[in-house]
Amino acid sequence: MKTKYIWLLAVLLSFAACNNDDDSSSTTETLPPLTAGDADFSNYVAVGASFTAGFSDNALFIATQENSFPNILSQKFDMLGGGSFTQPLMNDNIGGLLFNGMQMPDGSYAPRLYFNGSGPAGLPATPTTEATTVLGGTFNNMGVPGAKSFHLGVEGYGFANPYFGRMASNPMASVMVDAVAQNPTFFTLSEIGGNDVLSYATSGGTGVDQTGNYNPATYGVNDITDPIVFATAFNAAVDALVLNGAKGVVTNVPYITSLPHFTTVTYNPIPLDAGTAAVVNGAYAAYNGGIVQAFAYLVGIGAISQEDADAEIAQRTIMFEASETNAAVILDEDLTDLTGINPQLVSMRQATADDLIVLPAMNFIGTEAVPGNPLTVNGVAIPLADKWVLTPEEQQAIRIATDAYNATIESVATANGLALVDFKGILQQASTTGIESGNYILNTVLVRGGLVSLDGIHLTSRGYSVMANEMMRAIDATYGSNFEASGNFVDCGEYPTNYSPTLQ
Repeated sequence: MKTKYIWLLAVLLSFAACNNDDDSSSTTETLPPLTAGDADFSNYVAVGASFTAGFSDNALFIATQENSFPNILSQKFDMLGGGSFTQPLMNDNIGGLLFNGMQMPDGSYAPRLYFNGSGPAGLPATPTTEATTVLGGTFNNMGVPGAKSFHLGVEGYGFANPYFGRMASNPMASVMVDAVAQNPTFFTLSEIGGNDVLSYATSGGTGVDQTGNYNPATYGVNDITDPIVFATAFNAAVDALVLNGAKGVVTNVPYITSLPHFTTVTYNPIPLDAGTAAVVNGAYAAYNGGIVQAFAYLVGIGAISQEDADAEIAQRTIMFEASETNAAVILDEDLTDLTGINPQLVSMRQATADDLIVLPAMNFIGTEAVPGNPLTVNGVAIPLADKWVLTPEEQQAIRIATDAYNATIESVATANGLALVDFKGILQQASTTGIESGNYILNTVLVRGGLVSLDGIHLTSRGYSVMANEMMRAIDATYGSNFEASGNFVDCGEYPTNYSPTLQ
């Protein structure tokens, strides 16, 4: 049984976002000369995570590093006395890392994704960048993919994160120590807080919301960071960067569930004909009847009201139709646990529009758990596990943490006179009406929107150019520079939305 994903037909369309092509104006405008205002760009250091590094298409590779927003900014800062800007470049445009010549067996640190016309992604070749090779030297781009807020100050963090390990000044260095050691006059501190909720989201909420736990050493990799832990780490990072009078830009955290990693796969992708639907409904008849009996028992002993019981019975009753758009069956740990009454009554229901199915489920829903056995279809006969779905309760945990992080970021930016980029608002606009940049309208539709790369999370190079413009706009407003008024915003059309599989 196969599910339908119409967006795959997008390969037949242009990858570029819509071009307005408005060249009607022929008036030559005299622009003022570029000025720095109160900012000193002579030594720029960028601190952040994957967006800062230029991560795209699920990998880090030279082309996107060269089109990272810090590198774009450095070229503009160079016009105002900025110094050289060094980056820890990968070895190639394949992406991915080797560990003592071997790829990770779990598929992590794999080569970049590319759209090959027959599926969403493929692997162009084997990586050549060796994770254990330390680059040496000093790097202005301190973007470390995977870094969470509390990782920035951890000594020896390179042992846990090979992206930092290959560029750290010494094995026991921390990201912040290496950044501050360069004595920056200007900095960007971007997307800090994103990874503090991202792995929870991409894992379908399999982690733990650690709000109230102030010891990050006890956190799992997919857990949500406590807001006080975040605030402590963010304040420490800013305090260190501004200690010698540096000015800078910070960004807030978007609602990451607006990204196409969570919005591309619909909750109802199951096509069934009448005969198949009847067979499946027959198989679920015992479950549906058992739910009614179990709640009748709970009502009888006063454990639940009849009203609440009726609502959950309706929520948990599984019914398929002769339709192209049947909802997938999912596990939901927030349902009333009935297995103590009947071990067969696991906490499952059909998904609704309020649930978010993660992008990797695209290649899983509709497959057979036992090949050749149509009675083991995932999402139909077998419910989707927690890792495939973000339920409304899990989404709410992400939103609450994000709001708390952003309150800290705004407060710290105001207290230190820093420029603030509303990345949250930008993504909200991109995911609804789209955002205008130059001659383009960019949105978050996977492949065709122009803003978000094939992994559904990280930006395209065109997206990073838009981010650079937003940074310059905030710098103008806070420090009195005039990047925009002097015509020095970058043209996003000069930056690609995708890279050829042959680029190596």
